[in-house]
Amino acid sequence: MTLRPRDPVVYGPLTRSDLVRYAGASGDFNPLHHDHEFAAKAGLPDVMAHGMLSAGMLASALTNWFGPGSVRRYTVRFHIPVWPGDVLTAHCRSIHVLTRGSGGQTADLVVELQRGNGDVVLSGTARVLTGNIVGDAPRARSEQARTAREENQEGT
Repeated sequence: MTLRPRDPVVYGPLTRSDLVRYAGASGDFNPLHHDHEFAAKAGLPDVMAHGMLSAGMLASALTNWFGPGSVRRYTVRFHIPVWPGDVLTAHCRSIHVLTRGSGGQTADLVVELQRGNGDVVLSGTARVLTGNIVGDAPRARSEQARTAREENQEGT
């Protein structure tokens, strides 16, 4: 089975308020993310976004593409900083469909988050359940729920 590439998801432009809100939500109040003078003394041109904010944006694109509860694995690599004013676009570069298992049809993905000029700020891989995008949404959701319950039971 072949799945079509996912449509890009655009975020931004990123604002200083976005960084402050993320700092509050994450508890990461490193002044590099909100204090321009501190960032300048550290040799940066401006405050920079939290790396995990960028990772969260790319993860959000995964759930936009494949549905809530679909992400089974997710890894990222940070390449370059993200700055206020950046417009970021999430891309799914490749989809490799795996054999259907007991948890449903899965696929391995290669994904990227790019700045407007094409620079890759974050790259990653993910394994997702694909059932909800290939026509069997009700069954895929019930399989996702069952798999999530099983994973939660294993962790307790």
